[in-house]
Amino acid sequence: MNKDIVKPSILPGFMELMPADQILFNNMLDTIRRNYEKFGFLPIDTPVIEKTDILLAKGGGETEKQIYRFEKGNTDMSLRFDLTVPLARYVAQHFSELNFPFRRYHIGKVYRGERNQKGRFREFYQCDIDIIGNGTLDIKNDAEIPSVIYSTFKDLGFESFTIKINNRKILKGFFQSIDIEDSTFVLRSIDKLDKIGIDGVEKELEGLGLSAETIEAIKNFISISDQMKK
Repeated sequence: MNKDIVKPSILPGFMELMPADQILFNNMLDTIRRNYEKFGFLPIDTPVIEKTDILLAKGGGETEKQIYRFEKGNTDMSLRFDLTVPLARYVAQHFSELNFPFRRYHIGKVYRGERNQKGRFREFYQCDIDIIGNGTLDIKNDAEIPSVIYSTFKDLGFESFTIKINNRKILKGFFQSIDIEDSTFVLRSIDKLDKIGIDGVEKELEGLGLSAETIEAIKNFISISDQMKK
């Protein structure tokens, strides 16, 4: 047996489709793109590879553990893990060339070095829309987003779905009431609720050094909606 023979395969957590499925996938992306443009969002594309210090400028933590990072010569670079940080870099770099409010959409692949499992991949597409203001944005911009989601999902063939609306100002106000000044890492833990469950969130909050009383208050607060449904 020739040991030099390499079995054709792809890395776990990455995806490639056969032509018939790829056509369906492309049709789905085209539907999303048409809806974004119908609402006046403009397309941009950013490099898949960014400077590592740009991607980690918002803070390391979980992000630093998940990014695919490598060096070429003296350049430290990484694969983008979402489309938000590249957007921030794009706007800052081209600020004088853009018209505000800047309405952009971006459909592209992102990469995360986490354990792949059902429904979670290491390489996947994100379809983002954002409205960037130069100062205060009118609340009508927030109100428009559910309309975009509704139109897109309808055109994709979904008949029944629920749009959930989140407002971090409410959470931040609550954190201030229990004397948590920097809520960044607490919010990151709460954002994982659907992924790791309430027990997992509690363990992460304990790891942040929060008291049992504070953790209990947070658990009660984020469970309010569930209690209201009962």
